[in-house]
Amino acid sequence: MIQIGIDTSVLIGILDPKDAWHPQAMDLKEALKMHEASVAVFDCVLAEAISTMARRIHEQRREQDLDKLLDCLQTEFPADAVLWILPDVPMLFAETIELVRSSSGVLNFNDALIALSCRNRGIPFLASFDRDFDHVAWLTRVATSEDLASIA
Repeated sequence: MIQIGIDTSVLIGILDPKDAWHPQAMDLKEALKMHEASVAVFDCVLAEAISTMARRIHEQRREQDLDKLLDCLQTEFPADAVLWILPDVPMLFAETIELVRSSSGVLNFNDALIALSCRNRGIPFLASFDRDFDHVAWLTRVATSEDLASIA
């Protein structure tokens, strides 16, 4: 079984039909279902997705869409399905900072935390449209259904 994490770019693409990545994210979501992948949704990804969507919705004057998107998020990713990694931050803090440093800032704190959490939990794949994860030796980024098919 494929174990894969979901990054913010894919999560927002799945939730928001007006997001530029929506068609590709939905294609990837269907491929994950077809391959019966074990999907990890991290708490820090949900937090980043909520913050990003709220900011975009406000900037785009789409406030009427906020409730629907948040309801969709809670339905698709209920609290009991979330992989809670933020409690690991104290233990991973120094290593996360070092990964940000060694990437020359290519990875931000959240991305480094996601990468380390995947490594520590034996999750070798990450569904993401963010090429910054290509710099992480222990992670394989999956951006398309074809990427997923090649590892399945």
